[in-house]
Amino acid sequence: MRLAFPMLAMLIAFFHLLPLSTLPSRWAPPDLLLLLALAWVVRRPDYLPTLSIAVTFLMADLLFQRPPGLMALLVVLGCSVLKTQAQPHRETAFVGEWISVGVVIVAITLANRLILAMLGVVQPSLGLILLQMVATVVAYPLMVLISQNLLGVRKLSPADAEALGNRR
Repeated sequence: MRLAFPMLAMLIAFFHLLPLSTLPSRWAPPDLLLLLALAWVVRRPDYLPTLSIAVTFLMADLLFQRPPGLMALLVVLGCSVLKTQAQPHRETAFVGEWISVGVVIVAITLANRLILAMLGVVQPSLGLILLQMVATVVAYPLMVLISQNLLGVRKLSPADAEALGNRR
């Protein structure tokens, strides 16, 4: 599964870079790569080492022509926060998980916007960025559903978490 994340990230980047339309879009789709990383970190933190997240998002920064390393750093920090909150032996309600992931998405978006503004980088309109942020938060349950049912990334049961803890 540790190899599956970079492979899925490359697939998402491939479809993101396909020239399907030459006209500018009026809406911003959700950030599927960010959603995939956050869903996997919350569900199974052992599947995503920090180095894998950093390298994957650094490559995405280069491919999507974003400032190299900025989004990678913010996502690594956001995933680290979610990893520290993840307690595999405790079942949390999905709404609580969704809220915590939503807070991380908002923090990543606002920090990215603030840092780029301080450095004087030309940015898309605030409305477009906020639309993408809201779309990303709203699409989180769908990514969890896809990750759980199609990819088999489920939360650890208490017995699995204990067995995993004993192996380390």
